[in-house]
Amino acid sequence: MPIAGQDYPADLAQMRAWFPDDEACLDYLDWLRWPQGFQCPSCESRSAIKQAGRYRCRDCRKRVSVTAGTIFDKTRTPLTVWFETVWLMTAGKQGVSAAHLHRVLPISSYQTAWTMLSKLRTAMSSAGSGRLTGRVEVDETFIGGPRPGTVGRGAAGKTLVAGAIEVNKHGWGRARLAVIADASAGSLKAFIQANIEAGSTVVSDGWSAYPAALEGYAHERLNVSASGLPAHHSLPAVHRLFASVKRLLDGTYQGSGTTEHLPEYLDEFVFRFNRRHSSSRGLVFLRLIQRAILSPPVSYQELVRVPKPKAVSPAGVRGPRAKPGSLDLGPVDRPWRATDTKVDR
Repeated sequence: MPIAGQDYPADLAQMRAWFPDDEACLDYLDWLRWPQGFQCPSCESRSAIKQAGRYRCRDCRKRVSVTAGTIFDKTRTPLTVWFETVWLMTAGKQGVSAAHLHRVLPISSYQTAWTMLSKLRTAMSSAGSGRLTGRVEVDETFIGGPRPGTVGRGAAGKTLVAGAIEVNKHGWGRARLAVIADASAGSLKAFIQANIEAGSTVVSDGWSAYPAALEGYAHERLNVSASGLPAHHSLPAVHRLFASVKRLLDGTYQGSGTTEHLPEYLDEFVFRFNRRHSSSRGLVFLRLIQRAILSPPVSYQELVRVPKPKAVSPAGVRGPRAKPGSLDLGPVDRPWRATDTKVDR
């Protein structure tokens, strides 16, 4: 298990002291990317010469930078600002908006702030993570749109989101959220199979599509209409999950996450929610940095797809890029290199 104060900074002040410049940030990324020492991504050789922060493979002769092929690939934003952004994104329950990031960090434009956050969200995806197990509540909700939706499984101008959350004797466990096309058995089955381990017990309301969607699962079906109680009384965990993500979208992002980029905002919410019991915010910071260096680069053009970030006011910091004064603290001698222990992934 990673150790606070050695493998990752325990708090914001320590994070700033550890990473006063890009050189320290690069060394930390190097340590995380190649915990057993450099390995050439092209030929897998471990023999290399390090020059000016880059490796030159002795076998294939290719030059490799620590950030190449990662979220940070070819970035012109200082890594100190990236690290501060990761901390702000993971430290609180509600995350950080691009507008706020643009105001408080030396980021030249709102578009740059939006792009940085969007790239980090791609690393927060639950794809490839372990599926939910045990007893799991499942339901759907509509997100977005100017008016409340109608009763039932249809609401014009809104996006349908499926949710699942583990429920056990200790409380609520991990969760998953995803946009689905409709509430048909096919759509629900795809969501359930991708996110819940076969053989688990799935608790749902009485919607007619669930029996066909839950082949291979134990099914606990609740007749919410017959009970006379609101749905959030019958399925409290998943409805609390829905309420929390809607507060995030309406609060931090002021509704801006309810369009084509909703899946990425859901990934961000789930990433933090599933780490809400973490012993330290610094550990969540570490986990996102680890994901960022294992995730492939993504361009602005790939991120925007359809919508374009809108300009905001105030304009934020302009002029030459420089690290914020708050990061100009006394340097710390790279505690992550103090021992031979390797942080787990």
